[in-house]
Amino acid sequence: MVIVCGEALVDMIPGERPGDWRALPGGGAANAAVALNRLGTAAPLLCRLSGDHFGRMLRAHLAGNGVDLGLAVDAAEPTTLAFVSFDDAGSAEYAFYLEGTADWQWSPEELPGDTAGACVHAGTLAAVLDPGAAVLRSWLQARRAETVVSYDVNVRPSVLPDREAYRASARAWCDVAHILKASADDLAWLYPDRDPVQAARALQEEHGLALAVVTLGAEGAVALLPGEPPLRAGAPAVQVVDTVGAGDAFIGAVLADLDAKGLLAGPAALAGLDAATAADTLEFAAAAAALACTRAGAAPPTREEVERLRKGD
Repeated sequence: MVIVCGEALVDMIPGERPGDWRALPGGGAANAAVALNRLGTAAPLLCRLSGDHFGRMLRAHLAGNGVDLGLAVDAAEPTTLAFVSFDDAGSAEYAFYLEGTADWQWSPEELPGDTAGACVHAGTLAAVLDPGAAVLRSWLQARRAETVVSYDVNVRPSVLPDREAYRASARAWCDVAHILKASADDLAWLYPDRDPVQAARALQEEHGLALAVVTLGAEGAVALLPGEPPLRAGAPAVQVVDTVGAGDAFIGAVLADLDAKGLLAGPAALAGLDAATAADTLEFAAAAAALACTRAGAAPPTREEVERLRKGD
């Protein structure tokens, strides 16, 4: 089981006519939870859900995709909104409306006391926006000896434009995590004077990460194991509609595949990850991310769809 911790928000996607917008369920954590469940891994979502119209929409979407909301907190604050724009290649940019919204108001009393036997995945906006970010990080720090922690950097400079503050946040989370996921763009923004894969390797070595994975867009992805050469997987050729949720589909697939292989039961189990297994997981995740790019909005694939793509069907 993978407990996914973080935000469930609404993506406002441009419509066909200027001024038209479509409201679609989103948020890095919510997208990852949906991806995991579609890939066959139980993934309850630990989130704060508003009781407003958008919050009810999110509940219906998550429940409809098999996401267990037993850990979700009923929040009095409104739902966070993200307005999305696209460049000519379909890459998404976000402007967030998050002042006083539900996702960032965590208190220690809202978090479960027992995570033994489960992996916890966190990151994205929930990892940088206080007061909640510090509460979540402290909660997971106390559990990392028995619980595998996965961290997705997912840099959003519009939320925290101070590069050094963002770096400090990422380093603090790497002290908690066993698994790091970042895109080449994330790492290029955090460390503009370094190659992204080299930056990920430096974080791995500095913080003792068991696994670091870096997405490279159309060039595929890289996995780093301690003391091993980088492992690479190409990106299957697909017709890209947009990239919304592709990174969430990728990390969801990484965790689903590792969970299916029995490697997320605890830090000792993850320490048994070898290069051949990591390479297979990386290829699986690259295929999942590619399929997510063929659909509008955050729409991760099923395991059957991923396996068909890998077989060339």
